[in-house]
Amino acid sequence: MTPADEQIEHRQNQFHTWGVYGLLAVSALLSVASHDLMVRPAEWYTGGALLVAAVLLQLWHGPRRGRRTPSPRGTAYYVLRWALSFALTWLNPFFGFYASAGYFDSDELIAGRRRQWLGLLATVVVVAGSQSGGMPIDGLVQWLLFGVLLVTNFGLLAVVGHIAQQEEQRSRERAVTITELERTNTALQQALDENAALHAQLLVQAREAGVADERRRLAAEIHDTIAQGLTGIIAQLQVVSNTPDPTTARTHLERASDLARHSLGEARRSVHNLAPVALAEAGLPEALKKTVAEWGERTGVRADFRLTGTAEQLHEEVAATLLRIVQEALSNIARHAGASRAGVTLSFLGDEVILDIRDDGSGFDPLAVPARTRTGGFGLPGMSARAERIAGSLAVESEPGHGTAVSARVPLVRHD
Repeated sequence: MTPADEQIEHRQNQFHTWGVYGLLAVSALLSVASHDLMVRPAEWYTGGALLVAAVLLQLWHGPRRGRRTPSPRGTAYYVLRWALSFALTWLNPFFGFYASAGYFDSDELIAGRRRQWLGLLATVVVVAGSQSGGMPIDGLVQWLLFGVLLVTNFGLLAVVGHIAQQEEQRSRERAVTITELERTNTALQQALDENAALHAQLLVQAREAGVADERRRLAAEIHDTIAQGLTGIIAQLQVVSNTPDPTTARTHLERASDLARHSLGEARRSVHNLAPVALAEAGLPEALKKTVAEWGERTGVRADFRLTGTAEQLHEEVAATLLRIVQEALSNIARHAGASRAGVTLSFLGDEVILDIRDDGSGFDPLAVPARTRTGGFGLPGMSARAERIAGSLAVESEPGHGTAVSARVPLVRHD
């Protein structure tokens, strides 16, 4: 209960406890002031005795401490008080003020709506009798006045009672609504707490997934840079060791030296921001053209690069991903395909960028590709993972003896 509710409850207790005494005192004072209405000593003695009885009845009833529940004791009190008010009003109409106390507590003292309205009707009879000039009622005019006052008082009482009943119903509905809202708020708070815990758990999982993804990406970067560079160096040194021609050996040593420098630059660049060195010097088309030309010169395989559509400056991550896919695909061709010709096509098509790598090598069965081992390269799974990382896809078409075609499709995300 709020402090405001407690204050209202305290005032209601005071009114129901002391209000009856106040109405009784006002009635007694007005009766004394109108002494001409009670002229015989017997009336004064009777009025005094009834007044004392009313005070004793009120003391017996006791003070109000919170809303009362209808009971036989409360009904008996109401009936006795009405009888005293009727007798006092018969002696002096000013005791109608005391009789009006029955308007305020019938719902707390009498059980049942019908009995409550009977009690109110009895109270209205006493009050209307006092208002019409006192009892007993004498003469047609006083009876007409009594009837009008009776109907008027009871009608007003019915209207006020109906309004009070509606207000009580709204109060109950508000109480139910408040209880439901409190229950809903409690459930909502529990849901928020659970969501906070789940959010924290998801953050931890996302952080762990991010770490794992970054490790895989770093491993792929190292594989595509240092590992491929070292593979090329080894291949050049093998040629040197197997050739007796000093000029040829010197040429391959120079290539091995260039590869070492390039790999060192890639390693430093990867440590700095994992972006390919070739992209730092030119855009993706130029970097692909240079990569394909150097690969063809190094492997002796005829390699061509072709650009279709209007080239645009791509986002660094998209450009780096496409370059790494080409490097991995060319590395696979050199190691496994035994091809005599390879081609790379970069196509800008609206909101998409398509990268095609083809060769006329031995081909393979895509469904029979073995899983990546600890000693093997990243191969097709690595290229596919790269494309998916930037919301793209990778498709492979190959057949034993009929070459291989790898196609990567990624969204065209322009450079900021």
